[in-house]
Amino acid sequence: MAGWNKKYRNLFIVINLLLYLPVLWIGFLELSPKKDYSLGQKENSFFIGASYMTMNNEFYKILNEEIANRVELEEDRMILRNPALSAERQIEQIDEMIGMGIDVLVVTPVDWKSLSEILRKAKEQGIYIIVVDSNLEDESLADCTITSDNYRAGRIVGEHFLKEHEEAELLVMTHDAAKSGQDRVRGFLDVVEQNEKIHIVRKMNCDGQLEIAMPRIQEAIDEGIAFDSVFCLNDLASVGVVAALDDNALLDRVKVYGIDASPDAKALIKEGMMTASAAQFPSQIGQTAADVIYKLLQGEAVEKYISVPVELVTRENVEQFSVERWQ
Repeated sequence: MAGWNKKYRNLFIVINLLLYLPVLWIGFLELSPKKDYSLGQKENSFFIGASYMTMNNEFYKILNEEIANRVELEEDRMILRNPALSAERQIEQIDEMIGMGIDVLVVTPVDWKSLSEILRKAKEQGIYIIVVDSNLEDESLADCTITSDNYRAGRIVGEHFLKEHEEAELLVMTHDAAKSGQDRVRGFLDVVEQNEKIHIVRKMNCDGQLEIAMPRIQEAIDEGIAFDSVFCLNDLASVGVVAALDDNALLDRVKVYGIDASPDAKALIKEGMMTASAAQFPSQIGQTAADVIYKLLQGEAVEKYISVPVELVTRENVEQFSVERWQ
């Protein structure tokens, strides 16, 4: 796109480099020693295990950082495993952590239907289970579930979309295995489908990953699918979509909407290359999870479900959310 400045051209050089990071990260985790975070350990310390969908997402790094900081402050121990979007690997890693004697498991399910058996095993051994960012199929297995209001995130983006479009040809990027992704897409579509002139031309699963979203959009372009808008279940996908559209000189004709309000997405919104995103607050989710962990360990009652509010980010208010970092 002709109007890009050097900063944002460099952004997409970085994006290309990011395509290779998941493989390198998995290799690093597999080869690195199986150690926990804490060097200093108090007597009778608690042991917290964590498994998120993937660590190829800054959202989970920030969320986990808040928990790890609290665990270190309490002089307890923590271990992190990265399933890298593999449900089978997540089950194996949780089983490994159960064998290591964890007291608490913090988990974001790769596949919301896949963990029931292994989590029942954890419950039988007295392990507390805290689910973050997405839900389980069997919610009774969780002592506490902490998520953004994912359905509302989709709705507020959809409401903004309707204000801007009387009609549209819309592509929808999904993450079919994640309940959070399903809820966001459902919230968005429940709003926009009220207008019969908004046509969903295709839904494309991308697992919420930049390196999958880019070629999927390219496929749609190569097939000659006519579309003027794209809704993405998260902003890793949004950034990949923007990159693909830019490669095809289509950014001036296609509007992109996402969820997360990640720093990269906010930078694109500020530059007019994305239209809107619903802001999640990973630091708040992580802090809430840390509080719940220690309430449970101290025998206190906790809420079964905690929903963290979301907010719409557009070019008009993006500066309020700090472009350089997550909110």
